[in-house]
Amino acid sequence: MSKQVVLEVCVDSLESAVNAAEGGADRLELCNALTYGGGTTPSLGLIRSIHKAKPQMPLMVMIRPRVGDFCYSESELTVMEEDIDSFRSENGVHGVVLGVLTADGCVDVEKTRRLVKKASPLQVTFHRAFDMTKNAESAYRDISSISGITRILTSGLAPRAVEAIPTIRRLQIMSRESSASELPQILPGSGINVNTIEELVRSLWPIGGKEFHMSGGSYTEGEMREVGKKDGMGMGEDGKAWKIWRTDANAVKEVKRVIEAVIETIQEQN
Repeated sequence: MSKQVVLEVCVDSLESAVNAAEGGADRLELCNALTYGGGTTPSLGLIRSIHKAKPQMPLMVMIRPRVGDFCYSESELTVMEEDIDSFRSENGVHGVVLGVLTADGCVDVEKTRRLVKKASPLQVTFHRAFDMTKNAESAYRDISSISGITRILTSGLAPRAVEAIPTIRRLQIMSRESSASELPQILPGSGINVNTIEELVRSLWPIGGKEFHMSGGSYTEGEMREVGKKDGMGMGEDGKAWKIWRTDANAVKEVKRVIEAVIETIQEQN
């Protein structure tokens, strides 16, 4: 596929990363425990293993010290800075994925700027903490005031991106209102699959939407035949404690197929 569209896939294991790459992912976001609160910072071992398996794949690394809200203490910020320092020189790491909010649900400009400065010159994605803010347009303006942020991952403040296309369109238009090349681009994500991608591409690609984010995953049964505590260890999602999240190469491949077909149709109509 031409680079008219970049498809980023979020993964939390080497197996999922290989599957995503085989399905045609253009870029990977790496995190730990993706399905538990949206994921946290991955291990250095995972980053190195994925780079070794897929050395040409651009990697964006989550910087998030815990699940829960995005209002971080000074000690948590110190951990985040240490993680950025640890990852910045790793081969394959093109950038980091982060976000900090204030107690009242606004972008914490000063703390985010501090982390972005630490990450420079790497790319920076402001993650879906954006979707926990009170107003998308105000949050976009706050993030735009921070030099060095490459893109914003968002579902338009809705549970799924396809449910908030008007909001995402407004953000996409805002990202093009200035000739300044450093304005953050919009990366729609959440609930993107073969059934939802067509509407998103038709709505966003003609106005400059060139990146999309998905996981393409589902739970699979683990290898353990005998489990002493069948209900898990008291943490995590009920009924899924012993299941394993895996990205499906075919799910990624099908989304790319639809993207190609939709863009071809739009070009023919024009």
